[in-house]
Amino acid sequence: MVYFVGAGPGDPDLITVKGKRKVDEADVIIYAGSLVNPQVMADRKKECQVFNSAYMTLEEVLDVMKKAEEEGKTTVRLHTGDPCLYGAIQEQMDALDALGISYEVCPGVSSFCGAAAALQLEYTLPSISQSVVITRMAGRTPVPERESIRSFAQHQTTMVLFLSAGLLGQLSLELQAGGYPPDTPAAIVYKATWEEEKKVICTVDSLEETAAREGIQKTALIIVGRILEKKNYERSRLYDPSFDTEYRRSKDGQKGMRKEH
Repeated sequence: MVYFVGAGPGDPDLITVKGKRKVDEADVIIYAGSLVNPQVMADRKKECQVFNSAYMTLEEVLDVMKKAEEEGKTTVRLHTGDPCLYGAIQEQMDALDALGISYEVCPGVSSFCGAAAALQLEYTLPSISQSVVITRMAGRTPVPERESIRSFAQHQTTMVLFLSAGLLGQLSLELQAGGYPPDTPAAIVYKATWEEEKKVICTVDSLEETAAREGIQKTALIIVGRILEKKNYERSRLYDPSFDTEYRRSKDGQKGMRKEH
Protein backbone atom coordinates (compact mmCIF):
# COMPACT_ATOMS: atom_id res chain seq x y z
CA MET A 1 0.00 0.00 0.00
CA VAL A 2 1.17 3.52 -0.80
CA TYR A 3 0.02 6.53 1.20
CA PHE A 4 0.35 10.04 -0.21
CA VAL A 5 0.63 12.17 2.93
CA GLY A 6 0.51 15.94 3.25
CA ALA A 7 3.33 16.92 5.62
CA GLY A 8 1.91 20.37 6.32
CA PRO A 9 3.55 23.76 5.67
CA GLY A 10 6.66 23.32 7.82
CA ASP A 11 5.93 23.23 11.54
CA PRO A 12 6.16 19.50 12.37
CA ASP A 13 3.18 19.85 14.72
CA LEU A 14 0.98 20.79 11.76
CA ILE A 15 0.92 17.36 10.16
CA THR A 16 -2.45 15.68 10.73
CA VAL A 17 -2.82 12.97 13.38
CA LYS A 18 -3.53 10.44 10.63
CA GLY A 19 -0.59 11.64 8.57
CA LYS A 20 1.84 11.32 11.47
CA ARG A 21 0.56 7.83 12.24
CA LYS A 22 1.18 6.76 8.65
CA VAL A 23 4.69 8.24 8.71
CA ASP A 24 5.53 6.56 12.01
CA GLU A 25 4.29 3.17 10.75
CA ALA A 26 5.90 3.33 7.29
CA ASP A 27 8.50 0.84 6.09
CA VAL A 28 9.57 3.17 3.27
CA ILE A 29 9.32 6.98 3.11
CA ILE A 30 9.89 9.01 -0.05
CA TYR A 31 9.85 12.67 0.90
CA ALA A 32 10.16 15.94 -0.99
CA GLY A 33 13.48 16.89 0.58
CA SER A 34 13.65 20.39 -0.83
CA LEU A 35 10.45 21.41 0.97
CA VAL A 36 9.39 18.96 3.69
CA ASN A 37 10.70 19.58 7.21
CA PRO A 38 12.64 16.39 8.11
CA GLN A 39 11.46 16.73 11.73
CA VAL A 40 8.13 15.34 10.50
CA MET A 41 9.90 11.97 10.24
CA ALA A 42 11.59 12.14 13.65
CA ASP A 43 9.55 9.26 15.10
CA ARG A 44 9.80 6.90 12.15
CA LYS A 45 10.78 3.27 12.67
CA LYS A 46 14.53 2.67 12.96
CA GLU A 47 14.45 0.22 10.08
CA CYS A 48 12.45 2.57 7.82
CA GLN A 49 14.13 3.31 4.50
CA VAL A 50 14.12 7.01 3.57
CA PHE A 51 14.51 8.40 0.05
CA ASN A 52 14.82 12.07 -0.88
CA SER A 53 12.81 12.68 -4.06
CA ALA A 54 14.66 15.95 -4.72
CA TYR A 55 17.36 13.77 -6.28
CA MET A 56 15.00 11.34 -8.01
CA THR A 57 13.03 11.16 -11.24
CA LEU A 58 9.42 10.00 -11.38
CA GLU A 59 10.61 6.65 -12.70
CA GLU A 60 13.00 6.22 -9.77
CA VAL A 61 10.26 7.09 -7.29
CA LEU A 62 7.98 4.50 -8.88
CA ASP A 63 10.72 1.88 -8.81
CA VAL A 64 11.05 2.34 -5.04
CA MET A 65 7.29 2.04 -4.61
CA LYS A 66 7.12 -1.07 -6.80
CA LYS A 67 10.00 -2.78 -4.96
CA ALA A 68 8.42 -2.00 -1.57
CA GLU A 69 5.11 -3.40 -2.74
CA GLU A 70 6.75 -6.59 -3.95
CA GLU A 71 8.33 -6.98 -0.51
CA GLY A 72 5.02 -6.41 1.28
CA LYS A 73 6.09 -3.07 2.72
CA THR A 74 4.06 0.09 3.33
CA THR A 75 5.26 3.21 1.54
CA VAL A 76 4.57 6.82 2.49
CA ARG A 77 5.05 9.43 -0.22
CA LEU A 78 5.47 12.58 1.82
CA HIS A 79 4.60 15.84 0.10
CA THR A 80 4.78 19.39 1.43
CA GLY A 81 1.58 21.16 2.48
CA ASP A 82 -1.39 19.39 0.94
CA PRO A 83 -0.45 17.16 -1.99
CA CYS A 84 -3.43 18.31 -4.08
CA LEU A 85 -1.77 21.69 -4.75
CA TYR A 86 1.25 21.60 -7.07
CA GLY A 87 2.10 18.15 -5.70
CA ALA A 88 2.55 16.30 -9.01
CA ILE A 89 0.66 13.35 -7.54
CA GLN A 90 -1.72 12.63 -10.41
CA GLU A 91 1.07 11.23 -12.57
CA GLN A 92 2.13 9.01 -9.66
CA MET A 93 -1.41 7.78 -9.02
CA ASP A 94 -1.94 7.04 -12.71
CA ALA A 95 1.26 5.00 -12.76
CA LEU A 96 0.23 3.09 -9.63
CA ASP A 97 -3.14 2.35 -11.24
CA ALA A 98 -1.32 0.88 -14.22
CA LEU A 99 0.83 -1.23 -11.90
CA GLY A 100 -2.15 -2.40 -9.88
CA ILE A 101 -0.79 -0.92 -6.65
CA SER A 102 -3.33 0.41 -4.15
CA TYR A 103 -2.92 3.88 -2.67
CA GLU A 104 -4.66 6.40 -0.46
CA VAL A 105 -4.32 10.17 -0.05
CA CYS A 106 -4.07 11.76 3.40
CA PRO A 107 -4.63 15.54 3.13
CA GLY A 108 -2.46 18.09 4.89
CA VAL A 109 -2.41 21.74 5.93
CA SER A 110 -1.45 23.81 2.89
CA SER A 111 1.13 26.57 3.13
CA PHE A 112 -1.50 29.08 2.02
CA CYS A 113 -3.31 28.29 5.27
CA GLY A 114 -0.04 28.60 7.16
CA ALA A 115 0.59 31.99 5.55
CA ALA A 116 -2.85 33.24 6.60
CA ALA A 117 -2.15 32.11 10.17
CA ALA A 118 1.22 33.87 10.13
CA LEU A 119 -0.44 37.10 8.98
CA GLN A 120 -3.43 36.63 11.34
CA LEU A 121 -5.54 37.02 8.25
CA GLU A 122 -8.94 35.96 6.94
CA TYR A 123 -8.93 35.56 3.17
CA THR A 124 -12.69 36.01 2.77
CA LEU A 125 -13.95 39.21 4.38
CA PRO A 126 -17.63 40.12 3.71
CA SER A 127 -17.97 43.02 1.23
CA ILE A 128 -14.21 42.94 0.50
CA SER A 129 -13.56 39.51 -1.01
CA GLN A 130 -15.46 36.24 -0.98
CA SER A 131 -13.17 34.32 -3.32
CA VAL A 132 -9.55 33.21 -3.28
CA VAL A 133 -7.57 32.61 -6.47
CA ILE A 134 -4.70 30.17 -5.94
CA THR A 135 -2.33 30.31 -8.88
CA ARG A 136 1.27 30.75 -10.00
CA MET A 137 3.36 32.62 -12.51
CA ALA A 138 4.30 30.74 -15.65
CA GLY A 139 7.85 29.42 -15.44
CA ARG A 140 9.29 26.16 -16.72
CA THR A 141 5.78 24.81 -16.18
CA PRO A 142 3.48 26.86 -18.44
CA VAL A 143 0.14 28.29 -17.34
CA PRO A 144 -2.86 28.23 -19.72
CA GLU A 145 -3.49 31.67 -21.22
CA ARG A 146 -7.02 31.73 -19.80
CA GLU A 147 -5.43 31.45 -16.33
CA SER A 148 -2.89 34.23 -16.72
CA ILE A 149 -2.19 36.55 -13.78
CA ARG A 150 -3.49 39.44 -15.85
CA SER A 151 -6.77 37.62 -16.46
CA PHE A 152 -7.31 36.72 -12.80
CA ALA A 153 -6.35 40.23 -11.67
CA GLN A 154 -9.43 41.63 -13.40
CA HIS A 155 -11.57 40.12 -10.65
CA GLN A 156 -9.87 42.17 -7.91
CA THR A 157 -10.31 39.32 -5.46
CA THR A 158 -7.86 37.80 -2.99
CA MET A 159 -4.98 36.11 -4.77
CA VAL A 160 -2.43 33.65 -3.37
CA LEU A 161 0.57 32.91 -5.57
CA PHE A 162 2.75 29.85 -5.25
CA LEU A 163 6.11 29.27 -6.96
CA SER A 164 6.47 32.91 -8.00
CA ALA A 165 8.96 34.45 -5.55
CA GLY A 166 11.68 34.57 -8.19
CA LEU A 167 9.49 36.39 -10.71
CA LEU A 168 8.22 39.33 -8.67
CA GLY A 169 9.10 42.07 -11.14
CA GLN A 170 7.05 40.44 -13.87
CA LEU A 171 4.33 39.49 -11.38
CA SER A 172 3.97 43.10 -10.27
CA LEU A 173 3.55 44.28 -13.85
CA GLU A 174 1.00 41.58 -14.66
CA LEU A 175 -1.08 42.32 -11.56
CA GLN A 176 -1.22 46.01 -12.41
CA ALA A 177 -1.92 45.34 -16.10
CA GLY A 178 -4.87 43.23 -15.01
CA GLY A 179 -6.36 45.99 -12.88
CA TYR A 180 -4.88 45.95 -9.38
CA PRO A 181 -3.95 49.54 -8.41
CA PRO A 182 -0.23 49.94 -7.64
CA ASP A 183 -0.98 50.61 -3.96
CA THR A 184 -2.96 47.37 -3.52
CA PRO A 185 -1.69 45.70 -0.34
CA ALA A 186 0.48 42.62 -0.79
CA ALA A 187 2.36 40.29 1.53
CA ILE A 188 5.39 38.06 1.12
CA VAL A 189 5.51 35.14 3.54
CA TYR A 190 8.77 33.20 3.55
CA LYS A 191 8.65 29.61 4.87
CA ALA A 192 5.32 29.98 6.64
CA THR A 193 5.20 28.21 10.05
CA TRP A 194 8.92 27.28 9.98
CA GLU A 195 11.22 28.63 12.72
CA GLU A 196 12.83 30.92 10.13
CA GLU A 197 9.47 32.29 8.94
CA LYS A 198 9.53 35.86 7.68
CA LYS A 199 6.53 37.97 6.69
CA VAL A 200 6.55 41.36 5.03
CA ILE A 201 3.68 43.67 4.09
CA CYS A 202 4.16 45.82 1.01
CA THR A 203 2.22 46.87 -2.09
CA VAL A 204 1.78 45.37 -5.54
CA ASP A 205 4.20 47.85 -7.09
CA SER A 206 6.93 47.23 -4.49
CA LEU A 207 6.99 43.42 -4.45
CA GLU A 208 10.34 43.03 -6.18
CA GLU A 209 12.23 45.65 -4.20
CA THR A 210 10.75 44.41 -0.92
CA ALA A 211 11.83 40.83 -1.55
CA ALA A 212 15.31 42.00 -2.60
CA ARG A 213 15.65 44.08 0.56
CA GLU A 214 14.59 41.15 2.74
CA GLY A 215 16.78 38.64 0.89
CA ILE A 216 13.80 36.49 -0.16
CA GLN A 217 14.31 34.61 -3.42
CA LYS A 218 12.27 31.40 -3.07
CA THR A 219 10.06 29.31 -0.74
CA ALA A 220 7.65 32.19 -0.26
CA LEU A 221 3.98 32.81 -0.91
CA ILE A 222 2.63 36.08 -2.27
CA ILE A 223 -0.76 37.29 -1.06
CA VAL A 224 -2.52 40.14 -2.84
CA GLY A 225 -5.73 41.96 -1.97
CA ARG A 226 -7.54 44.52 0.15
CA ILE A 227 -8.20 41.87 2.79
CA LEU A 228 -4.67 42.65 4.03
CA GLU A 229 -5.93 46.03 5.26
CA LYS A 230 -8.29 44.25 7.67
CA LYS A 231 -10.79 47.10 7.66
CA ASN A 232 -14.03 48.35 6.08
CA TYR A 233 -15.54 44.88 5.96
CA GLU A 234 -19.07 43.91 6.97
CA ARG A 235 -19.84 41.94 10.08
CA SER A 236 -20.68 38.25 9.58
CA ARG A 237 -24.42 37.66 9.23
CA LEU A 238 -24.03 34.25 10.85
CA TYR A 239 -23.25 35.81 14.25
CA ASP A 240 -25.40 38.93 13.91
CA PRO A 241 -27.98 39.02 16.77
CA SER A 242 -30.67 40.31 14.41
CA PHE A 243 -30.54 37.20 12.22
CA ASP A 244 -31.99 33.73 12.76
CA THR A 245 -29.96 30.64 12.10
CA GLU A 246 -30.77 26.95 12.23
CA TYR A 247 -29.65 26.95 15.87
CA ARG A 248 -30.47 30.42 17.21
CA ARG A 249 -33.38 32.87 17.16
CA SER A 250 -32.77 36.57 16.64
CA LYS A 251 -32.59 38.70 19.80
CA ASP A 252 -35.64 40.79 18.92
CA GLY A 253 -37.75 37.71 18.34
CA GLN A 254 -38.28 38.61 14.70
CA LYS A 255 -37.47 36.10 12.05
CA GLY A 256 -34.45 37.39 10.17
CA MET A 257 -32.38 36.02 7.37
CA ARG A 258 -31.82 32.29 7.75
CA LYS A 259 -28.25 31.19 7.22
CA GLU A 260 -27.21 27.62 7.82
CA HIS A 261 -23.66 27.56 6.56
